Amino acid sequence: MRTTMRIFSSLFVVLAAMCFAVPAFAQGGTAASGSNWVAVAAGLAMAIASAGCGLGQGRAAAAATEGIARNPSARAGIQVALIIGLAFIESLAIYTLLIIFVKM
Repeated sequence: MRTTMRIFSSLFVVLAAMCFAVPAFAQGGTAASGSNWVAVAAGLAMAIASAGCGLGQGRAAAAATEGIARNPSARAGIQVALIIGLAFIESLAIYTLLIIFVKM
């Protein structure tokens, strides 16, 4: 757990440094079109949403499997809650994809 938090904190520091470094590459004179950055931002947003969905679905499936292993008679209730939860988790990626299509 500590290693995962260290990796995530390092990742956020690198992303923050990249965000602050963008003005250093600004060009003077004519304004460039922003369509290239829209595509990059859309791809980054979809990657983050997909990664979050993947992590959430993995944790939900692991918790449901552990719950069924501890109490097999509660399988039906756990399974229904798992399927509804997975549908809500997957809706994040679908909404992100919808927003990307609207923006593009």
